[in-house]
Amino acid sequence: MKNTQVNPAPIKLYSAEAVRNLDSIAINEFKISGYELMKRAGKATFNHLQNTYPLAKEILVFCGAGNNAGDGYVLARLAKLAGLNVNVISLVETDKLKGDAKTAWLDWHSLGHQLSRYSETLLQQSDIVIDALLGTGLQKPVEGEWANIIEAINDSHKPVISVDIPSGLYPDTGVIAGHAIRATSTITFIGLKKGMFTHMGVDCCGELLFDNLSLPSGVYNRQDEQAQLLDWEYLKKQIKARKASAHKHQLGHVFILGGDKGMPGAIRLTAEAALRSGAGLVTVVSHKEHMGVLLSGRAELMLHASDDGRISSEVLSKASVIVIGPGLSESTWSQNLLSSALACSVPKVIDAGALRLLDEEDGPRHDWVLTPHAGEAAALLKENSYAIQESRFTSAEMLQAQYGGHIVLKGAGTLLLSPDELIQLCPYGNPGMASAGSGDVLSGVLGSLIGQGYDLSLASSLAVCIHSMAGDMAASEGQAGLLASDLFPFIRQLINT
Repeated sequence: MKNTQVNPAPIKLYSAEAVRNLDSIAINEFKISGYELMKRAGKATFNHLQNTYPLAKEILVFCGAGNNAGDGYVLARLAKLAGLNVNVISLVETDKLKGDAKTAWLDWHSLGHQLSRYSETLLQQSDIVIDALLGTGLQKPVEGEWANIIEAINDSHKPVISVDIPSGLYPDTGVIAGHAIRATSTITFIGLKKGMFTHMGVDCCGELLFDNLSLPSGVYNRQDEQAQLLDWEYLKKQIKARKASAHKHQLGHVFILGGDKGMPGAIRLTAEAALRSGAGLVTVVSHKEHMGVLLSGRAELMLHASDDGRISSEVLSKASVIVIGPGLSESTWSQNLLSSALACSVPKVIDAGALRLLDEEDGPRHDWVLTPHAGEAAALLKENSYAIQESRFTSAEMLQAQYGGHIVLKGAGTLLLSPDELIQLCPYGNPGMASAGSGDVLSGVLGSLIGQGYDLSLASSLAVCIHSMAGDMAASEGQAGLLASDLFPFIRQLINT
């Protein structure tokens, strides 16, 4: 996220209602007029336009009916005064505008300017499109002329700046209301909207900028946030330095349980990730026939074979932490492996196939971290993946309520939830990480950190952050073709920050 006004970048995430409350507090208690805030928003957007597209001469502004439209009219007036050729298209009759939006329209109109009629030619002749159609008050699916205009803008491949939020995106969930602008950049105001950072929000917003419109800090003291962004600058300071006298038995013994027949690859990735993130010892428990494959690529691993999936308490008593799930199926062997893990009192990371084997009666527990993607979360909540993605924040809360412990709901804008804490959202990562084995690597890093003595909440935050940032570093040569194992050198680099 690029930041235009606030330094350091804000980490607080708000619902649309909370941002409206911040706006109201600024107006009613701090006596900053609504139109003054609108002028600041329009000015911030115009500054972004000039800084990012200094050669743009033909500006096409699309306006709707609310305050979002008012921001667009302010920008249009500033652009015209700066000598740019500006066309404004309104999807509502201007006599229906009210309040500050009406004032902004009148200020634009007072310069002698008229509205333009939309045409494909006008769109194609523009250098830059300003999206001021729909703001955060969106209540229903986008249809009819509004939908047609949005799709025409998307199909034009013109650079698009969205004002506050891409039109058609629900600000609390990141769900598209049937049709939504896919912006090149979005400049958002007053508070960061939580839906812009997860699900389809990451596709629609493009480069995301923030401007607090110079609101005094007292405004923010009056409204709680609903979630927070993970902040690497803070988290990296929580990484423990190794003592000069350290030895392997002080750095955790991670047991990796998984790899049903024919599936040794996932636990191999998990095990090496645990080593690369600092674990002192790593033991892999799997089928006997996998032992050669596992050792051939990483001789530092220790191995334990189980013919029936049962593991004695004596063997597991050596574990500092158990990671179970990579490469598991619905077989009796896999089910026995999970039962052995759940009977052990050490902290656990439950991932992949193990998540699909969990039963409601297995929870709630305090000693585990569950790391589902949308499909696995759907199985845990007896929902479908679509429903999980449509309400990711609520889904994380439901998982925590039902299963206890700590939840890592993976995906674009991974969410973390620990007991009695706000939801955390990871702003790092990229679509190149959408490849086989990426989640297995995350489990290994997470298990390693827990084994090294980090509490489950901090370990989850650190692991997700390190994993996502390693993915960003590995993608420097391109996202397509990025392998899960490409993250290893960067994981090692980050854990040694």
